[in-house]
Amino acid sequence: MKKFFITVIAAVSMTSCGFGPYLTYNVGLSNVEAPADAKKQYGETKIVKLDVDGKTNYKYEDDYIDISWFVGNSQFAFELKNKSNYSIKLPWDDVAYISTSGQVGRVMHSGVKYIDRNNSQPASVIPKGATLSDIIMPTDNVYYISGQYGGWKEGDLFNFPIDKKNVEQSKLPYIGKTVKVLFPIIIEDIKNEYVFEFKINDITVK
Repeated sequence: MKKFFITVIAAVSMTSCGFGPYLTYNVGLSNVEAPADAKKQYGETKIVKLDVDGKTNYKYEDDYIDISWFVGNSQFAFELKNKSNYSIKLPWDDVAYISTSGQVGRVMHSGVKYIDRNNSQPASVIPKGATLSDIIMPTDNVYYISGQYGGWKEGDLFNFPIDKKNVEQSKLPYIGKTVKVLFPIIIEDIKNEYVFEFKINDITVK
């Protein structure tokens, strides 16, 4: 697959879970690796920054798809519009999360029960001109705790061992780290792999 990169400066904030003070991550879409010969087959590609209801979103667009991203504290939210003249499929079993250490993991999406997170997930079909709004959550970040205050929990996308009393110094090894989402889309029975890369620009205490 030929690599085709687009760069954008990001400013999406994400707050860590747990008891305060809270760590806030400034995260943004930094690169997009589109399918081979994207510029020729998919037309001009672009990323734009959107501010919607006080939240910073980023939108990637080519001749086939228009997708907006927002990074939450435990998941990626997206809105995918099918711009093609065909129905497209999102094969959930092939979508993957790649951590800051390069580990590849399975994901789940809206409507999947936590207990079923490791089961096969049917593909989503988006007819031409239609839009799919959904989320992506790494299954490794979902866990169960027994006891009176237990239950199903969602971990942070980032769980760095940062000293909250000395954030400025202890955060340095983690600034610039990236995570990726492998996002395959099937168009006319051909799998087209997109890779969306998100970069940590800063970490602060809130």
